[in-house]
Amino acid sequence: MKRALVLLTACAMLSACAAAPTVYAPAAGPKAVGFSEYRIEPGRYRITFRGGPGAPAAQVSDYALLRAADLAIAEGYDWFRVADRMTLEAAPNNGPRVSIGGGGGGGGFRSGVGVGVGTSFDLGGGPSLAQTIEVLMGKGPRPSDRDAYDAREIRRNLGPRA
Repeated sequence: MKRALVLLTACAMLSACAAAPTVYAPAAGPKAVGFSEYRIEPGRYRITFRGGPGAPAAQVSDYALLRAADLAIAEGYDWFRVADRMTLEAAPNNGPRVSIGGGGGGGGFRSGVGVGVGTSFDLGGGPSLAQTIEVLMGKGPRPSDRDAYDAREIRRNLGPRA
């Protein structure tokens, strides 16, 4: 029993290290946590931010907007408009799992009977969210559209949270 508890504790600690935290940084790969973008044409981008398991939807959305603001500022634009949004949710049971089982049986020259029980724990941390936005950037006064954002205001308001 003591050996099973040590094994369970070790597995839980390893799985905690495996779960990627949600940070505002470039994604290391196609399914990794972080942002990526694709330039469609000058002043128009498709931006995706993938959160780690259990990341709040608001945080994933804010980080996608923050990346749009950073791109707009870097390209010399004043504002951007979100032309399209899509949120994807990965299944919550993708993460590592720990199983505990027990059993018994007989052997030797006689026939044996075995009985086993088991349970499993999902250590993945919940579903992973990704938000993709398509943005159109512009210069001058920001349009009075509810989907238009001032790039510097977004950077100022959301940047400290990243």
